[in-house]
Amino acid sequence: MTYRRQIRIEFNHCDPAGIVFYPRYFEMTNSVMENFFREVVGYSYHAMMADGIGVPTARVETDFKAPSRLGEVLDWTLDAERLGASSATFRLEARCAGQHRLTARLTLVWLGPDHRPGRWPDAIRTTLAAHLEDA
Repeated sequence: MTYRRQIRIEFNHCDPAGIVFYPRYFEMTNSVMENFFREVVGYSYHAMMADGIGVPTARVETDFKAPSRLGEVLDWTLDAERLGASSATFRLEARCAGQHRLTARLTLVWLGPDHRPGRWPDAIRTTLAAHLEDA
């Protein structure tokens, strides 16, 4: 099951040439992840923080395919690629009008209140497993 989200490129995302400044893509990938956890997993980052829980990004790998420009709308997709005991790797892709703009792979780690990696809770694991590509 693929999660989808659109993000419009705003002035604050762009460099003086009017294209997305590459670190802003990382803010967008975080936004996609945050909204996925809120809308699909049912456990918002806000609620996690209140509970002393976290899912920090431990690894990011990105392939930039084409520039994105002010005013365009990026169609983001998110799929889970791997689900481990305490981490999960997600593939996010951004396209605009069918043109592939980037692919990012993010590995998130479940941290418990002791700020140490722990096993994904069963309910979250089940939801993440439903988003595995071959599920």
